[in-house]
Amino acid sequence: MPDTHPAPPHAVDRPGLRRRLDVGARSPLTLLIAPAGSGKTVLLAQWVHSRPDLSVAWYHFTPADADPAHFAQRLVAGLGAKHPALADLAAPLGEARGGLGVGLIDSLVVALTEYEGEIVLVFDDLHLLPGREIADDLWRLAERLPPHAHMIVSSRVDPGRRWSTHRLEHALVEIRQSDLALDDVETARVLDAIAGETVPVDAVRAIRERTEGWAAGIQLAGLSLRFRGGADPDALADAFAESDRLVVDYLSEEVLAALPDGRRRALLCLSVVDELTGPLAEALCGGGDLDQVGGGEELLRSLVRESLFVAPVEGSSGRYRFHHLIRDVLRYRLRAEDARAEEVLLGRAADWFIAEGDSAVAIDLLLRARAWDRALALILGRGREVYERGHAATLARWLSAVPPDIRRRNEHAEALYAVSLGMSSNAAEAEAVARSLLLDGVDAGVELVLRTYIAAAVQFRPHPELYLGEARRVLEMMDDRSDLVTPPLMGLGHPTLLRTLALVGGGRALFFLGRFGEARTWLRRAAASPGGQYPPYRVHTLGSLALLEAIAGNLRLAEDLADDALSLAADTDLLAHPAPADAYLARAVVAVQRGEPERGALVWEEGMRRAEANRRTSLVWVGYAVGRLVDLDSTVDRAAPESVPVPLARVIMEVVRYRLAREAGEPFAAISRQARWSSLAFEEVAALLARGHSAAARARLEEHLRAALAIGEREGLVHGFLRAGPAILALVAGLPENPGAFRRRVLERARRPSTRGEGLLAEPLTSREQELLAYLPTRLTNVELAQRCYVSVNTIKTHVSHIYRKLGVQGRSAAVARAVELGLLPETTVELHPTAR
Repeated sequence: MPDTHPAPPHAVDRPGLRRRLDVGARSPLTLLIAPAGSGKTVLLAQWVHSRPDLSVAWYHFTPADADPAHFAQRLVAGLGAKHPALADLAAPLGEARGGLGVGLIDSLVVALTEYEGEIVLVFDDLHLLPGREIADDLWRLAERLPPHAHMIVSSRVDPGRRWSTHRLEHALVEIRQSDLALDDVETARVLDAIAGETVPVDAVRAIRERTEGWAAGIQLAGLSLRFRGGADPDALADAFAESDRLVVDYLSEEVLAALPDGRRRALLCLSVVDELTGPLAEALCGGGDLDQVGGGEELLRSLVRESLFVAPVEGSSGRYRFHHLIRDVLRYRLRAEDARAEEVLLGRAADWFIAEGDSAVAIDLLLRARAWDRALALILGRGREVYERGHAATLARWLSAVPPDIRRRNEHAEALYAVSLGMSSNAAEAEAVARSLLLDGVDAGVELVLRTYIAAAVQFRPHPELYLGEARRVLEMMDDRSDLVTPPLMGLGHPTLLRTLALVGGGRALFFLGRFGEARTWLRRAAASPGGQYPPYRVHTLGSLALLEAIAGNLRLAEDLADDALSLAADTDLLAHPAPADAYLARAVVAVQRGEPERGALVWEEGMRRAEANRRTSLVWVGYAVGRLVDLDSTVDRAAPESVPVPLARVIMEVVRYRLAREAGEPFAAISRQARWSSLAFEEVAALLARGHSAAARARLEEHLRAALAIGEREGLVHGFLRAGPAILALVAGLPENPGAFRRRVLERARRPSTRGEGLLAEPLTSREQELLAYLPTRLTNVELAQRCYVSVNTIKTHVSHIYRKLGVQGRSAAVARAVELGLLPETTVELHPTAR
């Protein structure tokens, strides 16, 4: 059933426009683009009411939706309320550029595809979003909607997208200002309904011509006629000669002046908030004005009945809102009559929300009221949940709304501003704010916090040696001044947590510099420290250690550390947080180095997505370079990060360059004589062989090959030998001693034909899809697969749906049969679990 979204009592039916919306519902997208007060929302409400066969999720945008995390949660909750099948969506990751993120869009597409029945997503007042990022993601969603899902977007301004594809392929339905303009008959019906009497035909025609059929102007004219009780319609019509805004101002004056004083005061008071409830109305207006109508709830209901621009909020019982245009006019009048009244009323509303336990809304209200000290007190009182739930961008937005000179007078607030900027992926700005505050001179405890978070910026910024220096300075300060008192700052300013964060920052800096031994020592100290038991920090630390050990070739240890990190993340609801990114990448490296690239691609993508989500560019570079080194097909279409690579990534990419040249038949001369086995030593020998210098290569290999095989056997390192090419594999096969199990495994894996199905499928399966394809014949359900891979159920569903599409099948059993037929899976007799079919 659709949401309860009643049209106002005076609204006239528009059957022609409703039929156009019916036609539009057969395609992915419909647009309603018209100025404020044109009747977009009323038309949508009438259409929804006429289509009880549709499930409608209606989203009315508010300024708070500029926060992607806030809107993503509302989007998921709204769909979940429609049907349980839509409730199982992945927690939003967020996106560095401020959008919803690829992961959430994929999950939405899968959930909507599986939903049985027609569903419509209405996005009302898109113009209220200040940036383009969320809107861009909504267009991406529209392009991928299944046939039974439809999106309607209304906006005061044209979003400026290219609609040619939708126009050509889907006969895009567009309803604009000229379509919504009321004709003479419709104008007469509206005026008669609102004025309570028949308005003369000449006056109707004059009003319609002056307003050009603009619904809000006609509605205001009707109210003026009602409350003035005999106002000259001709004189009223003449007032429409000015612009729309002047019309609104004029008619609002007319309507407001005609209202009883109590009702007029109530409207002005209520206008200061975006949404209203009965108790909030009572808090704003006080008892005097409400006693006559029986309280706040009855007042709001009467305003709806009287068409005074108050309407119920879609799908929320007991909640109401003004039409935006009228709300703005009322606020303008309130400010004109009393410059301080709005601030006082906003303070009352904030007090009510604080009493209700909703400090987030209270903060927004206090910021609008310019009650800076009260707002800062509430902001500084926020706890760790801001960090753990990924709401740092909201915190940064609040603090940026405080005038800089006022914020800087409170060094705790300015320090928190720097910290929140860093947590919300604005590392460069965060570091600038922190260093500027340090130059001004701050308390030693605040200095410790600032330097710790500067050290942590090594994840986001190039030149790790700079951040290593800050980490060392933090530890020296803590050792020299055990009596330092630090500000709480969301509960993350405790010395034990700061020490851990400094150790992790320093360890990561050393890792990015390629100094693995020192990095290992720092990260192990961090893991063993008291602050290292805090789940987000522990997931970060274990993941960093895992990635270090994976790249160093210690695969068993890396696998154990990564699994510990991901298990903890799963237990503490942090899998969608950026913290597990390192652990995912570590699992990918382990899988590929063991000669199982199809088992590493899915987790590599998960790791890269989390690292990119909050712009951890140093880690992104390492992940990208490692992906190229181990030849993950996921890196083929992915551009290199647009930033300076850290030294470790530069070395890895140099190795990749040598390898690509060798594989292209143009090997470089020997690079340098490496004293120990490494990726460079490997390329050195491979280049000699490729250039035909077998004797030199053999001599060099005598120093390294048996040692390499011993290391490989200990850790299961198959991939390196496979990438060496036929010459190295021939040497491995030709060693005089009898081959052990590891050597046999390397040689067997080298002989194994590709299972990618090139030439058999129009669009080959990716490594991620090959990994999941191997699980399809098993009894594992999607939930069990998600748990095994440490990803969301919808991530599994997304990749499985891609497999079905590429194989040209509809279900799991058919996919297995087709894969066996194509040779992508061996023949199997294992029956599918009943719930997995």
